[in-house]
Amino acid sequence: MTNSFIIRVPATSANIGPGFDVVGLSLSLYLTLTVTIGETSTLPVITYSGEGADEVPLDPYHNLMTRVALYVLRCNGHRTFPPDLSIHCDNQIPFGRGLGSSGAAVIAGVLLGDSLGKLNLSRERMLDYALMVERHPDNVTAALVGGFVGSYLRELDPQATEAAQVPLSEVLPEYPPDAGEDWGLSPPVPPLGIGHYVRFKWNSSIKAVAIIPRFELSTAKARAVLPESYSRKDLVFNMQRLAVLTTALGQTPPDPELIFEAMKDRVHQPYRKTLIPGLPAVTSLITPASHPGLLGICLSGAGPTILALATHNFDSIAGKIQEIFQQEQIEVDWKILEVAGGSTVNS
Repeated sequence: MTNSFIIRVPATSANIGPGFDVVGLSLSLYLTLTVTIGETSTLPVITYSGEGADEVPLDPYHNLMTRVALYVLRCNGHRTFPPDLSIHCDNQIPFGRGLGSSGAAVIAGVLLGDSLGKLNLSRERMLDYALMVERHPDNVTAALVGGFVGSYLRELDPQATEAAQVPLSEVLPEYPPDAGEDWGLSPPVPPLGIGHYVRFKWNSSIKAVAIIPRFELSTAKARAVLPESYSRKDLVFNMQRLAVLTTALGQTPPDPELIFEAMKDRVHQPYRKTLIPGLPAVTSLITPASHPGLLGICLSGAGPTILALATHNFDSIAGKIQEIFQQEQIEVDWKILEVAGGSTVNS
């Protein structure tokens, strides 16, 4: 008898200006898995369509999503995938653009492992597994629970801290070509309660205009330009604005002047401007005064995508940002996105 189900995970935008590594927002682009389990004993088959279809590994022991699923399964006493497993992935989330593509794959893998093993993990426990792979909580938390989310990593006792910080190579080992089912059977089990989160209110009239440059920027490269330390003045600047922003985006009506100032940042965006030509002009020349309906502008995650929060006048806002990028010889695509709900599994 064939069994099938569908997993859907949203894109995410992290930071939202001052909330570096702290806040995330789920967006209405999706990674969708159609999973079918048959009765014959064959290796899992993965097919892929959409964004990244020409670069994603289809070997289940090298694909990020299925490696995460196998990690979850093995931590819970399941040696391998069920027989005759086929997974079709349809992906709307562009790679390397600051829209949480890797976080979505990790959450999809956790949900896949939970579903295949019939584990009935809680959301909190799913987050533990995700945080063993994706060590920053902002994207994976927003992808899992949906909405506008704040998160942090807990201070654990020394033993749990050590368990939560094992090298990623032990959590998701690189499978050699001759690896059999007995290889890597005892992965490190995550401690309980690695991360905590809270969902903030969100005014439903606010949409996210995502302006997506046609080049990739790796998170590692974008982090490499950040300093090792910051001045007290810059940290206070960000904390003041984040304290206001998390409430302001849920108020009715939203206050453009308040939100625009509250989305400014001194911790990551100034250092990434060399990697994203046009960023300083975008964040300084486009304002609520020049473009009514605009609330604020920020980098989406590590970039290069620009996120403009607005209530109306979306075409004009996107057109002006596109014009600035074109002056830098950069072509862009843009989309109007809703704030999405959390990940789902449906039969």
